[in-house]
Amino acid sequence: MMEKFENPFLEFISSSYNWLVEWSSNCQSLLLLWMRLTWGHQFFLAGSGKLANIDQTVQFFSTLCTAYPYFCAHLVGYLELIGGLLLMVGLASRLVTIPLIITMIVALTTAHSHILAHFRFLTHPSAFVNEGPYPYLITCLLVLVFGPGRFSLDAWIKRWAHKQKKY
Repeated sequence: MMEKFENPFLEFISSSYNWLVEWSSNCQSLLLLWMRLTWGHQFFLAGSGKLANIDQTVQFFSTLCTAYPYFCAHLVGYLELIGGLLLMVGLASRLVTIPLIITMIVALTTAHSHILAHFRFLTHPSAFVNEGPYPYLITCLLVLVFGPGRFSLDAWIKRWAHKQKKY
């Protein structure tokens, strides 16, 4: 409920702020859609690139001393490919972000471990955010916490399910 002020200036500030909050809340779904489309597509491209060049991916995973590099290369490739598609359309969005978050954390702690060494990311945070997996991780965290937004198959299914008869 909006508080009424006797001072017209405070009333103007209050109503302007309330309008800003309402407007920005309505933009939340657009931001989530943009993030899902942008980074979901990037996940898809990264996964398809790994699978198209599986020998080089396996070799790269071997240089990271990854156990079972052949299995891990395929797992990450398919996870990024399928997870990217699911993120783009907004289907099982929160569920798919969990393995993608784990994958990005593993990528940051293995291929980009020099940033984590000696807690350099605390003293030089720009070095951390410039690493490749970081925007993917942030996107997955946003979708996990806020959901996929109104413009997603998840939201459409939820709206459809609520219209069905209850027995």
